[in-house]
Amino acid sequence: MGLPYFHLQPSAVRPLLRVRALTAGVALDDFDNSRSVEAALDAVTRTKQRFEQAGYEVQTLRIATPSLLGTASAVERQSALGAIRRLDSLAAERSAVLSIGSVLTDDRADASLAAWAAELVQTTRVTSFSVTVASAAGGQHRRSSVTAAEVIVALSRATPSGTANFRFAAAANVPAGTPFFPVAYHEGPHALAVGVESPRVLHQAIAGGDDVDEAELRMRDALDNALAPIASLAAASARDERWTYLGIDPSPAPGLDSSIGETIEALTGRPFGGPSTLGACATITGALKQLRVATCGYAGLMLPVLEDPVLARRAAEGRFGLRDLLLFSTVCGTGLDVVPLPGDTPSDVLARVIADMAALATRLRKPLSARLFPVPGKKAGEDIALDDPHLTRSVALAVE
Repeated sequence: MGLPYFHLQPSAVRPLLRVRALTAGVALDDFDNSRSVEAALDAVTRTKQRFEQAGYEVQTLRIATPSLLGTASAVERQSALGAIRRLDSLAAERSAVLSIGSVLTDDRADASLAAWAAELVQTTRVTSFSVTVASAAGGQHRRSSVTAAEVIVALSRATPSGTANFRFAAAANVPAGTPFFPVAYHEGPHALAVGVESPRVLHQAIAGGDDVDEAELRMRDALDNALAPIASLAAASARDERWTYLGIDPSPAPGLDSSIGETIEALTGRPFGGPSTLGACATITGALKQLRVATCGYAGLMLPVLEDPVLARRAAEGRFGLRDLLLFSTVCGTGLDVVPLPGDTPSDVLARVIADMAALATRLRKPLSARLFPVPGKKAGEDIALDDPHLTRSVALAVE
């Protein structure tokens, strides 16, 4: 029997665009300062109400803090766990999620971080975090790539569902103010950033056309028109809250009923992964880079394998692999996202994959990240179905 997949809902019942994330960046100098986080939750809740009154569906409220543990010692990290748990509970009670930024910003091996990360995900519900593996100031962080790989292995074993890596990524050149998790972190005064789910806007823009240059312009104009009222609402809310408005990350985050893979296939006329896929990715990225609205974050194409039913199906069909995703990253915006891998993938192999991604980010001077999912008990090519309502089914991709 073939593997069952989620099917896209009929277009008539799918909204053209959703607000994926309203992300409040909180100026915080100590995780014990819960009052600032409470105030941010109040503000972002008011912002959500403003958007809903305007007819938008808002999927998530998010709080991003500075990377307070980026240079911390093992002892300092351990002592911060209690305060982080309290902030996690505060966010969860308000139906929000929390990112504490990078927990390793300097380039060093840290043998204690993996166990700490496992304890963090086991004792929190909604907290995300990252490790910096490349930065504008330091270039590629080769030793940190090793540490990030050790964290990924530890997280794959930390929970029965095997989905803890959903809350962690290796981050390369990711700027402050990015609204998308798990790499979000904040610098400066309180601020607001917005992330969107917009593949259907792009798909509608290219319907019926076959000229690539025209398609890029049509996607740009369609996104500008769709995002302009969102930008106005967000800017007004930030002004009322006396916050800084950072802009919209226009990266077209997909969902189970809003596939970027479907849009790419509409551009190429072929299954994702085949010839012309790279060109289509470049075309969409080109449209994103020409927007007139203020943008922030990745501002590039997302290809999260397990969040997109078309990408998941094409992976199961063997139409693309890990190396192809790295290739597409040269013209995309986020790197390796929610990629299912064999559960026994050694940490040194994961470190090499992360280092390749970091090398691309460094050479191309762009933000990329790696959110990798070794699935316990699964070999390359075997069916996987993770216990998460936001993830679809696919197969574990070969690494070597």
